[in-house]
Amino acid sequence: MNLSAIVKPCQEKTFKKGNIYCVYVEHLFSEFTPEMLSSTYWQQQNSIIGTAQGRGTTWFIENQHQQWVLRHYYRGGLIGKFNKDKYLFNAFNSTRAAREFSLLKIMQELQLPVPDPVAFRIIKNGLFYQADLLSSRIQDANDLVYILGKQRLTEEIWLTIGATIKRFHDSGIYHHDLNIHNILLDKNNKCWLIDFDRGEQRTVSNQWQKANLARLLRSFRKELLKQPVFHWQEEDWQLLLEGYLSN
Repeated sequence: MNLSAIVKPCQEKTFKKGNIYCVYVEHLFSEFTPEMLSSTYWQQQNSIIGTAQGRGTTWFIENQHQQWVLRHYYRGGLIGKFNKDKYLFNAFNSTRAAREFSLLKIMQELQLPVPDPVAFRIIKNGLFYQADLLSSRIQDANDLVYILGKQRLTEEIWLTIGATIKRFHDSGIYHHDLNIHNILLDKNNKCWLIDFDRGEQRTVSNQWQKANLARLLRSFRKELLKQPVFHWQEEDWQLLLEGYLSN
C-alpha cells in the first residue's frame, strides 16, 4: 500500500535568524514567528487553555480552532539539578527537538496514533542550545495514571493497549520513556502514545522491545505503590501482553 497516497506530507518551512532556528508546518500558521514557541507569547494572546506538570510545565494552547501542546526540553536526573535546560550543540538536525519532530513525521506517515508535528525552535548560545516543540493535542484524552485513578479498564481496552504498542514495535519505533504517563485513551478508548523525546526508529529487535515492555511494567508497579487509588493489578498486565502478542 502506498502510504503517500493516503497521508499528505506536511509542508515544512524553515526560519533562521541570528541564533534562532525554527521549522514549522506551513499550513497550520497564518503567520509564523519564533515567539510562538514560547509560553509567554500565548499567555499574552490569552490562548492558554490548560497546563500539565511533569519535569516542567506543559502548556495547552488554542490557536485558530486548533489545539496544540507546547513543551520546553528540560534535563532530568542529577545533571538536571545543575543544568536545567541546556544541551551540547552539534548540529541543528541532531538536536532533541529536531529529532522528535522528524520522528513524529515518520509515525504520521505510518498512520500510528501519535500527535502531529507542528513546529520546533532551537536557540543556540555558544556551545549549547535550548529547545521547544509544538505538537497537536489529542482531543478528549487522558493518560492512564489519571484514568486508573478513577476506574478499572475492561479486558477489551487492555487488549487494545497491548496491540497498539505492538504496532509501534513492528514499525521499529522505540519509545525511550514508555510509561503510563505517556499512554493516552480518548473518549472512544482509542490508544495514543505521546512524548517521543530521545525516541527513534530502529531495526526491529526482540531485545529492545522486551526492555521497552519491562520499563512499562515498572511504571504500572510504581504508580500502584504511589497512588492512593489505582485500579490496576498484575492480571491486567497479562491482558496487555495478550493483546501485544496476538498481533
